[in-house]
Amino acid sequence: MRKIVLATQNKGKIAEFERLLAEFAKDIEVLGLRDFPEMPEIDETGTTFAQNALLKAQGVCEYTNLPALADDSGLCIDYLNGAPGIFSARWAGTHGDDGANIVKVLTQLEGVKEQNRGANFVCEVALVFPSSHHWAEISEIESGKLAGFITFSPRGTAGFGYDPIFQPTGQELTLGEFGHGEKDRISHRGIALRAIAPKIKDLL
Repeated sequence: MRKIVLATQNKGKIAEFERLLAEFAKDIEVLGLRDFPEMPEIDETGTTFAQNALLKAQGVCEYTNLPALADDSGLCIDYLNGAPGIFSARWAGTHGDDGANIVKVLTQLEGVKEQNRGANFVCEVALVFPSSHHWAEISEIESGKLAGFITFSPRGTAGFGYDPIFQPTGQELTLGEFGHGEKDRISHRGIALRAIAPKIKDLL
């Protein structure tokens, strides 16, 4: 099995990437940061999703000496001038506290009408290779975007992050109400990964 390290400890993201990668190549084993518990935390000092994705991929690649795939994604709300953006995972102060992040967003949009609650989920995915790899000088970045709006209350228990309050344009369900396969088909992360998956298959 060829191996690639996904720069996350989030089980939901790992499972999502595994499902999507399997559409293109079934001989790739996806490892996560849980497989490297001693790895130091990587500072996300970039000012864009793409910069942070590349920083994470490079850091993981250097530590593990394996090809690395990292994504940086988040919710950009029109009414909040693009916030929470790159701060999506820690919008309420604690990294990964989905419930608190949702409460903060809904509080910030309290009283805002549906037509003014437009938002986009954005994802940038970066792929890098170790110095020993024959594609060591190559780095690939692909992006994905999903348009929608913020609902007035959470719906659904599937997915993670802001999924229960994000309703994609033209859909009747929030991402929190979608089955895994359906979410993969339309999600920002799914779009970005499908764009980079053929490159993973060919370059790995």
